[in-house]
Amino acid sequence: MIDLHIHSFFSDGELSPAEIVQRAKNKGYRVLAITDHIDSSNLDWVVPRIADFCEEINSLVEGIKVVPGAELTHLPPKLIDRLARKARKEGARIILVHGETIIEPVPPGTNRAALEAEIDILAHPGLISQEEANTAQKRGVYLEISSRKGHSLTNGWVAKLARETGAKLILNTDAHSPDDFISTEQARKTLQGAGLSLEAREKVIRNSEELLKERNI
Repeated sequence: MIDLHIHSFFSDGELSPAEIVQRAKNKGYRVLAITDHIDSSNLDWVVPRIADFCEEINSLVEGIKVVPGAELTHLPPKLIDRLARKARKEGARIILVHGETIIEPVPPGTNRAALEAEIDILAHPGLISQEEANTAQKRGVYLEISSRKGHSLTNGWVAKLARETGAKLILNTDAHSPDDFISTEQARKTLQGAGLSLEAREKVIRNSEELLKERNI
């Protein structure tokens, strides 16, 4: 299992980074990214600490790779590109933007601004438009299928537009607690529930590895 969207207690998760690693390893994870919520108030504090932690833990723990990341969350859309670049400079290797999920009051225009910025994944993009999905395809931004309660309500719509536009999909948990970690088999069931064919499900599973290779991680 590769999961590139996980939160620690540096934002609103329940677990320390070290406990995330241990629990994920026990669940069979091979790679994970710690991607805490950030904005201009905490980016300088959170991202370097996660980057330092990942460097240390990767030198000591075998069988799992931990990647420093960040999720830009509820930002005014005009700030997204600048803060994405800053997070990258501070050590984040995977940049997500908290997309326009239907269960939270994300600022309108977030999806569009995110897809025009230097990011890797648009998380739980909600009722993303076809034009936005086309932009994701052209810019190589992955659209997230989420196993998280609430955000998963629009998985079918995201999968449909990805099929129509050729945009790449990725499966993540958006884990905040121990119960949120899933197995690869559970990931496949989530993708099946989104209406994806067997072939498409296996492609999405492989996309996590593909993203890491594309970004030289």
